[in-house]
Amino acid sequence: MSSKIKALNERIEQAYLGGGQARIEKQHQKNKLTARERIHYLLDDNSFEETGIMVTHRTTDFGMEKEQYYGDGVITGYGTIDGRLVYVFAQDFTVFGGSLSETHAEKICKVMDLAMKVGAPIIGLNDSGGARIQEGVRSLGGYADIFYRNVMASGVIPQISAIMGPCAGGAVYSPAMTDFTMMVEGTSYMFVTGPNVVKTVTNEEVTSEELGGASTHSMKSGVAHLTAANDVQCLADIKKLLSYLPQSNRETPKALEYELGDEIRPQLSKIVPQSPTTPYDMRDVIKGIIDEDSFFEIHKDYAENIVVGFARIGGRSIGIVANNPMFLAGVLGVDSSKKAARFTRFCDCFNIPLLVLVDVPGFLPGTDQEWNGIIIHGAKLLYALSEATVPRVTVITRKAYGGAYDVMNSKHIGADLNFAWPTAEIAVMGAKGASEIIFRKEIMSADDPEEKLKEKEQEYAEKFANPWRAARRGFIDEVILPKNTRRKLIKAYAMLEGKKTKIPKKKHGNIPL
Repeated sequence: MSSKIKALNERIEQAYLGGGQARIEKQHQKNKLTARERIHYLLDDNSFEETGIMVTHRTTDFGMEKEQYYGDGVITGYGTIDGRLVYVFAQDFTVFGGSLSETHAEKICKVMDLAMKVGAPIIGLNDSGGARIQEGVRSLGGYADIFYRNVMASGVIPQISAIMGPCAGGAVYSPAMTDFTMMVEGTSYMFVTGPNVVKTVTNEEVTSEELGGASTHSMKSGVAHLTAANDVQCLADIKKLLSYLPQSNRETPKALEYELGDEIRPQLSKIVPQSPTTPYDMRDVIKGIIDEDSFFEIHKDYAENIVVGFARIGGRSIGIVANNPMFLAGVLGVDSSKKAARFTRFCDCFNIPLLVLVDVPGFLPGTDQEWNGIIIHGAKLLYALSEATVPRVTVITRKAYGGAYDVMNSKHIGADLNFAWPTAEIAVMGAKGASEIIFRKEIMSADDPEEKLKEKEQEYAEKFANPWRAARRGFIDEVILPKNTRRKLIKAYAMLEGKKTKIPKKKHGNIPL
């Protein structure tokens, strides 16, 4: 027995070394943690239980039978984060550059299957050179097996991807289908085709960082939801994100203990400027409404005219979608519509109530927006909110003009409660533009057209640029003082906690993609 125990211990020691000490040191020289170190920082102490540690590849071509490493380039298993069960796989770049083989893929698929059966989040720590070319179609089949499970798990369990090294070619599609993708600045990149292929095909000179680095994907493409300065910060962000989420679609997010107090926030009354064209940061409104320091913003640097993220109100986890007049006056555009729609659908999948804060003058005009499909992309947000069955509450702080009023969780598309501040302006369009159309002849024939326009603009504003007409029709449930907003919302979400919605029987809808 002692010899067998010794043999087991020797194999475990070999597995823990991955591709060897020299390759581990190379990983550290690149300011990257090893796969095992990442799992150590991610999970609670001594909670990790590894699966498939003795797996090796089955390839005999190209001399591969002479190179065997236990685990075959990926560490898989389960553990806990803050006491909650999670499943994890971490690709090991020290073993064949973390490349994906048939057995490597099988290990990932097994842990994904377990996560779905049990109902717990799956976290993928990606650091891979791509498909193991010595295996040919078997490695490609392995990717497809993972992709299929990503789709089956979508909306069932939270899926989080952290890109902590290279992720190229077909490998990028698995993270793209998960709920959140995180990247590490300076050491991670994602692209379908690398700089050399780009140069050959398009004659463009571009670096890996420019083509698919963390900054590129967090600011330009929107592929990355969050970026971190290093591996440790990335893993900390994963932990924080999970604190707002339930284990699966069968549960609701765990509420923190909270005792209702005064809840009056006088500072909210000072945020919206008197001038309707003066910008302000909607994050200041969010800060005044939520539990202290609880806002966790998603996609912060992408489509900044809309803000999305998680927060807590009265201890309850909520998702926030908010126009931000600090950028492009808070208009809805192609990118902001996609950003908000995706976030809305995630919240609806996992029973996270939604708060929509509105200050929107309309959709962004121009050929660029029209030619890039603002019609269909704007419809994505309209569809996502209309489809959502979670508790949905709206607060209009200032402008709510035109079709954008409808889209931003209006009563007409199924919102449960709609509040407005006295500063709200709910109308088809702004007073100036409306006056130029309605009173065109009168203005043109006036002795002083400019003065007449101002007069008519004021007349229109008094009639329509306010929340009173909408409130009289019941489109607004209550016009509230800004300082009372937090208290109203705490009570609203408590009241809506038992909400049940019946939807027509169907296989699934056909969202305008």
